[in-house]
Amino acid sequence: MRLRLFPIFLALFCSFQVSATPVDTGYREPPPEVIALVDMAPPVTASVSPDGATLLLLAPPALPSLADLAAPELRLAGLRFNPDNHAPAQPRYFSSLRLQSVAGEPNPVIIDNLPDTPRVLAAAWSPDGQHIAFLQIEQERVELWHVDVAEATARRWSEHPVHAAWGQGWGSVARSYMEWSPDSDSVIVRALPPKRTTPPARDPVPTGPVVTETRGRSAPTRTFQDLLSDRHDELLFEHHFTTQLLRIDLDGNTQPLGQPDLIPGFSVAPDGEHILVMRLTPPWSYAVPFSRFAHALEVWTADGELTHRLADNPVADNLPIAFDAVIEGPRSVGWRGDADAMLVWVQAVDGGDPANEADYRDHVYQHSAPFAGQPERVLRSPYRVRWMAAGDGETALVWQRWWATRMERVSRIAPDHLDRAPEILWERRYEDRYADPGTPTTFRDARGQSRLLIDDGALILFGQGASPEGNRPFVDRLSLADGSSERLWQSESPYYEQPVSLLDPELGQLLTRRESQDQPPDFFVRSLDDGTLRAVTRTEHPLPDMLGVHRELITFEREDGVMLSATLLLPADYDSERDGPLPTVVWAYPREFLSADAAGQLADSPYRFNRLSYWNAQFLVTQGYAVLNNATMPVVGSEGVEPNDRFVEQLTMNAEAAISAGVERGVTDPERVAIGGHSYGAFMTASLLAHTDLFRTGIARSGAYNRTLTPFGFQSEQRTLWDDPELYFAVSPFFHIHRMSAPLLLIHGMEDNNSGTFPMQSERLYQAIRGLGGTARLVMLPLESHGYRARESVLHMLYETVEWLNEHLAGD
Repeated sequence: MRLRLFPIFLALFCSFQVSATPVDTGYREPPPEVIALVDMAPPVTASVSPDGATLLLLAPPALPSLADLAAPELRLAGLRFNPDNHAPAQPRYFSSLRLQSVAGEPNPVIIDNLPDTPRVLAAAWSPDGQHIAFLQIEQERVELWHVDVAEATARRWSEHPVHAAWGQGWGSVARSYMEWSPDSDSVIVRALPPKRTTPPARDPVPTGPVVTETRGRSAPTRTFQDLLSDRHDELLFEHHFTTQLLRIDLDGNTQPLGQPDLIPGFSVAPDGEHILVMRLTPPWSYAVPFSRFAHALEVWTADGELTHRLADNPVADNLPIAFDAVIEGPRSVGWRGDADAMLVWVQAVDGGDPANEADYRDHVYQHSAPFAGQPERVLRSPYRVRWMAAGDGETALVWQRWWATRMERVSRIAPDHLDRAPEILWERRYEDRYADPGTPTTFRDARGQSRLLIDDGALILFGQGASPEGNRPFVDRLSLADGSSERLWQSESPYYEQPVSLLDPELGQLLTRRESQDQPPDFFVRSLDDGTLRAVTRTEHPLPDMLGVHRELITFEREDGVMLSATLLLPADYDSERDGPLPTVVWAYPREFLSADAAGQLADSPYRFNRLSYWNAQFLVTQGYAVLNNATMPVVGSEGVEPNDRFVEQLTMNAEAAISAGVERGVTDPERVAIGGHSYGAFMTASLLAHTDLFRTGIARSGAYNRTLTPFGFQSEQRTLWDDPELYFAVSPFFHIHRMSAPLLLIHGMEDNNSGTFPMQSERLYQAIRGLGGTARLVMLPLESHGYRARESVLHMLYETVEWLNEHLAGD
């Protein structure tokens, strides 16, 4: 029976045409009070100098323009980049750099001689804290710049264009834009090769078909986008991503390292005499992005000569789709921070497949230069090793997790004394936020290496402090001798205060970021000894007209006893007894859990700054709506039952509880409630409208609605379409949209590159509603990806939302 269902509905799907008559054209703007939220200055971020004496304050611009998004773009091997300057496409950057003394008054120093229009992609302190390197994006190149911290002056450091299109991230070797030498005398970057040819042109006459083949080798993959598709793509990839590692000293002198090649990742050893290099090797795959391409892991000398080859990992195009599936070869390779030149890496011993029975899943190895003999195994783990942090030869910590059980283990090892058995510091379910012990703090040593901070035999832990009262960040001291814990400090109402950096462990000086509902975030120095507090920065309220908006973190219970929460926002000067219940917008994003207790835990604070966001539904409070923002929508599994087996049922219970919470407080009119969400929240929105009559209308942005188009799993679902076709049918709102009577606003970026949320998903859902005689509006935003960036696009999105709700929700 279940096998006969799908041909019917797939045929229905294929019969729809991608065509519709446009309703109107041109970009529109929402009311002025909403525009003010969009143009509000974003929060400043801070980077702490290695000695803790200075903050580099980085301020991003509000939003780019459509002209910025219309810059040239190529899409190759899962990467989107600008071929004119070899920066990431639509880059996020900083438009202001200032220096602030931690010991001085809140009066930032302006850096002289910055670029006329700063567009800073990344910045990095030198290990000695006397210099800052940053990358400046220009129209036709990315430039390396230098800041003299003492003089507060900047200069262009090199004439060589920097290649920044690889971006930053994690892989077999971490990807960073640049790395300082341990002696602070030079920096290494990827540069464009000095002798570059013109990009290969596509022959308008095909030379033959594109042929791919599979023969009995299982190779399931999730839905990747922007992949290589033919020989011309391969040539373009090689042309644009062949880079030269280049050392640039403080005087601007350059030294090429090795030969130009495709090098997404590199890392300098603590001794400065070795460089770990990840180098991609052909043939190139058309099935997976570059992060899964075959690659060599090599160690070069400081002059760029090959001295050791750790591994040749093959293309990873046949990984199981399970979340703990990994490659079999070395991964997460890096340098041990407390040693001169010792490689550390993780390697699967279960074939990389979590479905295989095995006592141990991963081994951790270390191998010291000159890499003679065999590597040393430092740990065997029954879980997947996520990362390792070293303090010294006596203490290193290894984080391990297993998705299927949500278990986390943190082990302490003595990497210089492998005869000692590992100790388990803690083992717990990581979805249990209330029991999270925190994260051990690190510091940058004199060579710029990140190492565990060990204070007189104890770790210093920073934690979010999730609790039934909301998040209350803390600082703990955990004894390595007996495991006892001492609370040194915890955030107290009416403030939300987060630890940022322990500036001086001996003096107990802590850098924090502190805010309240009416005070925007600022940086402070707090004494852990006597609790005194001193402001380092001072920020004015960006929109004082919004001070009257009511914000409250509320909790409520769904019918099966699972606790839920939401942030309730009410218009300024609203009085429920005087004004009566309001039309209400519920904005949410579903999440899966294995336990009801974890699902019911709070993950926010009632004391966060009341910065009204335009990205979710908070901005609608300015239009007279009540808003239940970030309403929790847990989907809980149980023994032998996966969360998605009861997806629609649990979404319905969540929605009913959220509406009841507003009604019981006298602020929500149950006949005038809208539901909305982005991405998986859009999937939730369409599902609730298709299966319930709880909502008058819905807003679904950049979602996926037909799960047969993501047949090898979606979100947290690991089963395939062929494992359980009834599940895919049941949870796909596309196959139930004939039951939907409420109007639906669909918004989608036309260039969405998020896995699974192809723009076609919204187009096909709209065509289904249109064909069935329903009410819907489809808004496709040109040049936009999964999240919308251009000011014109964001304003139009908000205009559409306001107009839609005014028509379908505001009225009686």
